[in-house]
Amino acid sequence: MPAYLLLLAALLSRVVPHSGWFGFTAVGGSLLYFGARRSFREMLLPMAALAGVDYFLTTRVYGYDFAWQSYMVTWAWYGAAIVLGRILLTERASTLRVASAALLGPTSFFLASNYAVWLESSHPGGMYAPSMSGLLTCFAVGLPFYGRDILSTGLVLAIAFGVPATVRHFQTGDAGASVSIR
Repeated sequence: MPAYLLLLAALLSRVVPHSGWFGFTAVGGSLLYFGARRSFREMLLPMAALAGVDYFLTTRVYGYDFAWQSYMVTWAWYGAAIVLGRILLTERASTLRVASAALLGPTSFFLASNYAVWLESSHPGGMYAPSMSGLLTCFAVGLPFYGRDILSTGLVLAIAFGVPATVRHFQTGDAGASVSIR
């Protein structure tokens, strides 16, 4: 149930206006957590729900025509984030593994999505030059979003894994032992 509640938080964090949220989104953290806690059979639900939100935002909020080809990298990343959560966080969700997921998830999205944007817009007259300089400019423009994504993903994962571990820790009465986030 917590994985589905985090998915709902991710959907809401995409739809609710972001002006007061400082760019917070629960998407990365919820997908990583979903992969760690749910089966692969359930993987299509978060991907379809987030793709639906992408469609809604593009056509209704931003008023653009929808081109599904423009979202292939994002949708592939949704699946990859779930797989990454399954690999890193299923068996032994240590603090190091959660921190690694909180860094690898946003980093993989940053690299893949900005590279795709550069590929799509690096033609003569496009937004970015079709050169290494244009690619680096595209990455530089994405840095503020990347930083906020790392913070958002880290916060979601810290809450999702840290709160239950802390509760278990205090329920067992091991006040002197370290907290395991498994």
